[in-house]
Amino acid sequence: MRPLERMRKEWFMIGIVLAIGAAKLEPSVGVNGGPLKPEVTVSYIAVATIFFNSGLSLKTEELTSALVHLKLHLFIQVFTLAFFPATIWLFLQLLSVTSINEWLLKGLQTVGCMPPPVSSAVILTKAVGGNEAAAIFNSAFGSFLGIVVTPLLLLLFLGSSSSVPFTSIFSQLFMTVVVPLIIGQIVRRYIKDWLERKQPPFGTVSSSVLLMIIYTTFCDTFSNPHIDLDKFSLVLILFIRIPMLKIVFAGHEHLSLISVPLLIYHPAQILLGSVLVPTIKSWMVSRQKGVKLTRPTV
Repeated sequence: MRPLERMRKEWFMIGIVLAIGAAKLEPSVGVNGGPLKPEVTVSYIAVATIFFNSGLSLKTEELTSALVHLKLHLFIQVFTLAFFPATIWLFLQLLSVTSINEWLLKGLQTVGCMPPPVSSAVILTKAVGGNEAAAIFNSAFGSFLGIVVTPLLLLLFLGSSSSVPFTSIFSQLFMTVVVPLIIGQIVRRYIKDWLERKQPPFGTVSSSVLLMIIYTTFCDTFSNPHIDLDKFSLVLILFIRIPMLKIVFAGHEHLSLISVPLLIYHPAQILLGSVLVPTIKSWMVSRQKGVKLTRPTV
């Protein structure tokens, strides 16, 4: 394969490297309050664009059929909001005998009690050819559940509790996830024939938006002065677990240390997820071929 063709095929991975490099060179551009205003462009516009794009590209019957997969939804939510936090707690009991900072361990437990980010979960599922409709439902539903479940889990595992602004978080999720998805489905009804004929690059659009999210995420990471910790603690956190914290631990003297695992988690999740996309996608294709071959012919 020629270099230019290779670059076109791997444009997303090249984009990730460029986005991280740009964030490292000048992180102030993409931090909250910076010229890009990620508190608006990412938190609202970028996420809304991803779900509008999904609503536009997904067939209505695919979305409705995904809703009836109750066992799948139950498994995902129990795994995310029950099994995983409990497993992290058991693992951290072992780590507590090491020299790692105890407040970093509390930060790891906090991250383990949170639902996954909706934007990256949907895009990565779409990239590997998975069930995008199920990913959308469980990402959105898990985020709504997290408004109530996450504080309860933190109270259980860490003894930390606070009053959560349920209305404001619920309205933000509703406006950035549910409304754009519905609008996308409505628009699709009117231009369905054109979409099927032209087949716009929905995947490219979502991936481009994800690059913006990656850039601003790393801007936050590189500009945070509290990431200067001992190498052992940082490396261990990176290999373990690569706005709710400010609510639950508002005014806490160790908030900066508790926040470090969350700052590392999101960029690492995006990076590792993107690297694994080709492998998982090829596995998905081989599995689908295997299923077709084993089906009896009528």
